[in-house]
Amino acid sequence: MSTNITSPLPPLEPSDHRGASRGASGPSPRPGIATLPEYSRSQGKASVRWIASSNELPVPPSPAVQDAVAAAAADANRYPSLAGDNLVATVAGRLGLEPGQVVAGAGSLALLQLLLSTYAASGDEVIYAWRSYEAYPILVGVTGAAAVEVPLTGGSRHDLKSMAAAITTATRAVIVCSPNNPTGTTVDHEELMDFLDRVPAQVLVILDEAYREFSLPEHDSTHLLKRFANLAVLRTFSKAYGLAGLRAGYLAAGQDIAANLRRAAPPFPVSRVAEAAAIAAWDEPDLTAQTISRIVDERRYLSAQLRNRGIELPASGGNFVWIPVGGRALELEAACLAQSVSVRAFDGEGVRVTLGERGATTAVLAAVDSMARLTIPPAAPIAR
Repeated sequence: MSTNITSPLPPLEPSDHRGASRGASGPSPRPGIATLPEYSRSQGKASVRWIASSNELPVPPSPAVQDAVAAAAADANRYPSLAGDNLVATVAGRLGLEPGQVVAGAGSLALLQLLLSTYAASGDEVIYAWRSYEAYPILVGVTGAAAVEVPLTGGSRHDLKSMAAAITTATRAVIVCSPNNPTGTTVDHEELMDFLDRVPAQVLVILDEAYREFSLPEHDSTHLLKRFANLAVLRTFSKAYGLAGLRAGYLAAGQDIAANLRRAAPPFPVSRVAEAAAIAAWDEPDLTAQTISRIVDERRYLSAQLRNRGIELPASGGNFVWIPVGGRALELEAACLAQSVSVRAFDGEGVRVTLGERGATTAVLAAVDSMARLTIPPAAPIAR
């Protein structure tokens, strides 16, 4: 039976919803999306003198980086390289890796999303410590995998033995954040080696090192890639290199993991401007070292001042200090806003203070002093 393609199509039947408001309803997301936690916003950033809530550097990029940005922007009508090729080559050369072991992305957060979407799905499990980076439950939830949150120790550190014990046949990945955001605690080299030895080879270990440079590490974790084929290391140019507004980062892993990520990644993961800025920033190691030294000095000062006031806090390896005031977190945030400084409060747990400007540090200490008897013991980890 043949069909005459020139015949007019029959008229469409009227829809039962015709005439209804077009904005009344729309497509529904897949199950689980509507119940994901939302990434919280710090309060008062638009109205304060000092911003100590977002873990940014307080100074703009160097003139050399700004020149690189301007030059790259002049060619903004052209696509960037397909996979951030220049950044990949630079990172590989600096770290002594093969280019096939490096994947570039729009910050370490985008690369973490790529990792999880490539390796985890509905029915799987992803383990991470808690309290840790608040994007983890969101990104894990988007994949459809189940989040397994292992409480931090009483010292606000990763409990790596419990994390290893939590691994099941459903576990696809484990995330280790060092330095941990927001508590600042670090996992030392020997602890990490012992943990990696405990993790089955088929389970991906994601080492999130967004704040690595501020911890002044003696060992480079990318050297472990030769021994552990299930390890992926995330790093960013948003923190120590001061490029939070441009979004550039990289992942280092074994050839197989990196190849799988390149298959799953969309093209052009890093903008032309961000790639040029990242390379230029990495070409100024002395300036970066000076910036880190300034942040570390401020970290020592604020930590000492808080301890002198009777507040127990964990040693931080980040560009921030964690004040574990438990149920008074929102009260301390309000006191800081009254001193014209924004901080990041985690209700019921503590407050994270970004370091950099002495004026901001002084304002935070004034806020602490304004609160009577701020000698609250560290909050117990909050289970979900």
